[in-house]
Amino acid sequence: MHTGRIGRADGATDGQRPGAAGMADKADTGRADEAGEADGRIAPLDRRLFVVAGAVFAVLMALSPRYGFHIDELYFLDSARHLQASYVDQPALAPLLARVSLSLFGVSEAGLRLWPALAAAGTVVVGGLTAREFGGARRAQLLAAIATGTMPVLLGGAHVANTTSYEVLAWAAIALVVVRIDRTGDTRWWLAVGALVGLGSEFNHLAAFFGIVLLAAVLLGPARRTVADRRLLAGAAIAVLLVLPDVWWQARHGWAMFAMTRALNGENGGLGNVPTWIVGQLGMSCLVMTVLWVAGLRFLRRSGRPLWRCLVTAYAVLFVLFAVTTGAQVYYLGGLYVCLLAAGAVGLDGWLYSRRGRLRDLMIGTAVSAAMFAVIVLPVLPPSDVAWTYGISANSGETLGWPQLVGTVRQIWTGLPPEQRADAVIFADDYGEAGAVNELGRGTGLPTAVSAHNTDWWWGPGNPHATTVVAIAPGPDHAPGYTAHLRRYFRHVRVAATLSNPDGVHNVEWGGHVYVCTGPRRPWGTMWPELRHYG
Repeated sequence: MHTGRIGRADGATDGQRPGAAGMADKADTGRADEAGEADGRIAPLDRRLFVVAGAVFAVLMALSPRYGFHIDELYFLDSARHLQASYVDQPALAPLLARVSLSLFGVSEAGLRLWPALAAAGTVVVGGLTAREFGGARRAQLLAAIATGTMPVLLGGAHVANTTSYEVLAWAAIALVVVRIDRTGDTRWWLAVGALVGLGSEFNHLAAFFGIVLLAAVLLGPARRTVADRRLLAGAAIAVLLVLPDVWWQARHGWAMFAMTRALNGENGGLGNVPTWIVGQLGMSCLVMTVLWVAGLRFLRRSGRPLWRCLVTAYAVLFVLFAVTTGAQVYYLGGLYVCLLAAGAVGLDGWLYSRRGRLRDLMIGTAVSAAMFAVIVLPVLPPSDVAWTYGISANSGETLGWPQLVGTVRQIWTGLPPEQRADAVIFADDYGEAGAVNELGRGTGLPTAVSAHNTDWWWGPGNPHATTVVAIAPGPDHAPGYTAHLRRYFRHVRVAATLSNPDGVHNVEWGGHVYVCTGPRRPWGTMWPELRHYG
């Protein structure tokens, strides 16, 4: 269908130059390797991209042993010991990587965080490559890599081994290949897009949203006439095939992800969170780099390339959708900003170099704002000094206090008479508490804790005939009225300990309690269906 375009050695559409190559030429007409070749071929790859990526990887790994495991990481480690085709709140690949970490490194923060650090480094390279596909010179590629590598959503997300870093990489890679398809006209790359959407969706369901919206933008817009062919449909089929294990598991478990989504939307969505979403987008990149991704939107919209403009359409649709449904989860669009920063690096290339000092000022501002954000999203400060950052980013705060929690639970557990322990279970209200007991308390004499939170509920109540339950609950802001809740199921509920952490950070567990519950009003196993909660 596009043999005329595919056959071009320069990879450009007949009568067109790659986007912004002309801008780069004007910026530095004396250097062909900086501006791109006059015949329209893309500029050589700037190997400094790998230096930036290596620096990001090194920083993340150096900080990886700081503080402790994040609440989500404890859940993922627990999930890694229950490998299955999917989970209530995520697909299978992130827990699978956690299982590999357990096999290679044991229960290790650095071992678990190796994979998101690698994903972050890969994302930096993708950012530079995307600028190159837009026709960017070496210096534009380097600027895109720096802009990507200093994104708070990238650094904060890659310090924690949940799904965020993989999601950002998947979205960035999808956008890169889409940009290449329009530049070259080679629709065989739709197969790669489908594979990336499918694999990305097996890390985080959000990649499927991006794929669906992008597919609709192509089929309903001008791009349909130029790049929509059987390979687009084949790519969509590949994506569907890759997510079938997830779909199969969800179908067998009552489509739990939809109940989970409703719960998250109830917590984070609504018109009241729209301002949070809008302001939050300013923190997806370093503050001064906002000018870059805004320029990137303008660059794509004015490019005249229908498929590049589909990325703008996808951004607009998803911006509105996420603002209304999950506004407090401001990072959901994080991966698409990699493409926008790359487009802006190319679009502003001529402007940045047309007057001395502009690029210098941009780099100084980037360094300052990157340092400021690093203090908030990375474990840079002493643990005792991070309390003030908790209201901005909970990442660091949710890594504190877990060893103390496990020590408290162990003290209460071992304080029970042996005959009482024989018919007792440890029940955690949230998955982080259960994961802490099961991972940090492993080998200390504690039994496997159970929880009714998200996928943990599907793993069952432990001993269904238990007559004593040692219950762990978060602080009152996160589990209000929990004592009264337990008294619905037990005749005797005693507060055995109050939770805190030595650093004074008022995180989820601060002010929570460990209870000893006896005298069940019904058998423990029959209570279990009523205890399930998603969120």
